[in-house]
Amino acid sequence: MGTYALRRVIQMIPLLLVISLLIFGLTALQPGDPVDQLVFGNSNITPEDIARLKASYGLDQPWFTRYFFWLKQAITGNFGYSQDFGIPALEYVFQNRLPNTLLLTVPALIISTLIAVPLGIFSAVRQYSALDYVLTFLAFVAVSAPVFWVGALALYFFAIYLPQLTGGLLSLPPGGLGGDVPPEAGWWAVALDKLKYLLLPLMILMLREIAVTLRFMRANMLETLTQDYVRTARAKGLADRRVLYKHALRNAVTPIVTLLGLSIPGLFGGAVITETVFSWPGMGKAILDALVSKDFNVVMVCLMMLAVLTVVFQLLTDLAYALVDPRIRYA
Repeated sequence: MGTYALRRVIQMIPLLLVISLLIFGLTALQPGDPVDQLVFGNSNITPEDIARLKASYGLDQPWFTRYFFWLKQAITGNFGYSQDFGIPALEYVFQNRLPNTLLLTVPALIISTLIAVPLGIFSAVRQYSALDYVLTFLAFVAVSAPVFWVGALALYFFAIYLPQLTGGLLSLPPGGLGGDVPPEAGWWAVALDKLKYLLLPLMILMLREIAVTLRFMRANMLETLTQDYVRTARAKGLADRRVLYKHALRNAVTPIVTLLGLSIPGLFGGAVITETVFSWPGMGKAILDALVSKDFNVVMVCLMMLAVLTVVFQLLTDLAYALVDPRIRYA
C-alpha cells in the first residue's frame, strides 16, 4: 500500500500544475483586470496612469508569462496580496474566511450523515412501507428544489416569525467569529450568539446533504440485500439483525466512503449559494466576491486549495476502501 500511495502522490504534482494553469488562464482571460477595477469611476486618472499601473503589476504581459511568475512565487508560499483588503491573500483566506466555512459545513456534514445513514438503512429494510414512501418523496423534493429558492423561502418565513435567525455574519470584525456579544461575556454567550447566525444556513445546507446521502444509502442497501451471501446467511438461520449489520451494512457502506471522501473538499470550498443567500462570509462567498472585484490572488488561493484537497482526499478515499472492504488490496 505504501508503494501505491507514493506513486499516487508523485502523480499529483503534474496534475496540480495543469490545474493551476487552467485556473490561472480562465481567471486571467475574463474581461477586466484588477487595475480596471481600481480606476473604475475615477475621472482624474489618465490613460498614461493606467498603463503605468498595469506595467508595474505585470498586467501588460501575456497571461502565460504572468502564470510562470505567479508559479515561481507560489512555490515559495507567496500568493500575493488581496487587492480588496490589503493583506496577504493566503492570510485573508485562512484567517478570515476558512474558519467561518468550517463552522458551517463541518457540523452540516456530520449531523446530516448521522441522520441520513440510519434513515437510508431503515428505508431499504422497510421497502414499500408508508414511511419508505414518505422518506423517498421528501428526499426527492429536497434534491430537486433549488438551494437559492429554498434559502430565500426560509429567509422570508423566518423574517416574519423569527427575525433573530435571518442575519449573517457581516457585522463581524475581520477575522472574528463572534456576533453581537463581546468575548469577555463568556464562551457560552459567544457560542449562543454564533448559533443564532448559524442555525438557518446550517438547516438549509443539511437538508440537501441528508436527501442525497439517504437516497445513496437506500440504493446501496437494497442492492446489497439481494446478494447471494446475504441470502445464504439468512438460510443458515442467522438473526436478521446480525445479517443486516454484520454482513450487509459493511458492504453497503463502501460507496458512502466515496461520497463522503469527495464531499470533504467541498467543505473547505463552502456552499457558494447558501453562503451568498444568507450573507455568510465563508470560502464560497469569498470566491464569488473575488471574481466580481477581480481580486485574482484570493481566487487563486481558494481554488488551488480546493484542487489540492480534492486530489488528496481522492487518495485517502481509495486507501480507505482497503479498510472497509477486505477484498480490496493495494499491492
